[in-house]
Amino acid sequence: MSLRTEVTGAKRVVVKVGSSSLTTAAGGIDPQRVRDLVDVLATLKASGTEVVLVSSGAIAAGLAPLGMPQRPQSLAAQQAAASVGQGLLVHRYTEELARHGVITGQVLLTVDDVTRRSHYRNAFQTFAKLLELGVLPIVNENDTVATSEIRFGDNDRLAALVTHLVHADLLVLLSDVDGLYDANPSDPGSSLLPEVVSADDLADVRIGKAGAAGLGTGGMQTKIDAARIATGAGIPVVLTSADQAGAALAGEAVGTLFHATGRRRPTRLLWLAHATEPKGTLVLDAGAVRAVVERHASLLAAGVTGVTGTFVAGDPVDIVGPDGVPVARGLVNFDADEMPNLLGRSSKELKSALGAGYEREVVHIDDLVLL
Repeated sequence: MSLRTEVTGAKRVVVKVGSSSLTTAAGGIDPQRVRDLVDVLATLKASGTEVVLVSSGAIAAGLAPLGMPQRPQSLAAQQAAASVGQGLLVHRYTEELARHGVITGQVLLTVDDVTRRSHYRNAFQTFAKLLELGVLPIVNENDTVATSEIRFGDNDRLAALVTHLVHADLLVLLSDVDGLYDANPSDPGSSLLPEVVSADDLADVRIGKAGAAGLGTGGMQTKIDAARIATGAGIPVVLTSADQAGAALAGEAVGTLFHATGRRRPTRLLWLAHATEPKGTLVLDAGAVRAVVERHASLLAAGVTGVTGTFVAGDPVDIVGPDGVPVARGLVNFDADEMPNLLGRSSKELKSALGAGYEREVVHIDDLVLL
């Protein structure tokens, strides 16, 4: 049987595992499941491959110790469970990896860590140093401080973005189903898709929710979205079940292989496009849309005709055309309450009327990504 060269040739791999693959139905960590996963990751690392693990399970792991019968609905209760569970989860990983002589490090991320320029550079340098030192980083969203407005939404998307951030060669998504099916896997006529070469291969796929444990947040749609982000940035993805992790990472043809469809792009802009929620909207005239989309120019106040939302300098905003359709997203250089006084005015006019500080771009091209 031929092996997948996209897998066997990968020198740096990000593995993402979901809550349902790590925990019992009651919400506690399943020691055997963690041990089995760690054995696979340690074997991969011993072969010379660098490994980053994106692990869900913090909230689920905190339920039983807090006497919560199921995942709470309120954000505060979820954060409390994450606070208790994150320590338990990482402690379990640390113990299991120590059996193999592997040191682990915890990396908790928020959206700000990877969209604001200085933060993103620091995040990259942290990962680079951990891997240089032979550490296996364990990544999760910082659930204890993230709010509903500033969170990645699910760890599948987080994993895709981390894969790009650390310059990995492969993303492996481990779930409780063994791959992508063209319908619900429990349906008699459904069949596994061994490969996805392009978006056309997904045209007839009827997506249902993955798993039935009720402990995670991501269904099959989030995994397809994550695969789309990674493959669109030049990184292949394997989707399979946790119990097939060893075979998948050895390059065997298990699960579903999503082939890379695009090329790598600047990391921070990938995060800006996929990991941020806009705090407002800037409406452009047709000329400004052409300048931004076709000439890849910075956005100047002269082309802005309207503004909505509440934001401060540095926040992400959607940039829309006269028809209201978003064409780009960027980090704005002015507060929302400053914008009405800038609309339609040239940089020279703004400098003369308001001072040199207002001569700058509304959104600089380095902080702007086309959608």
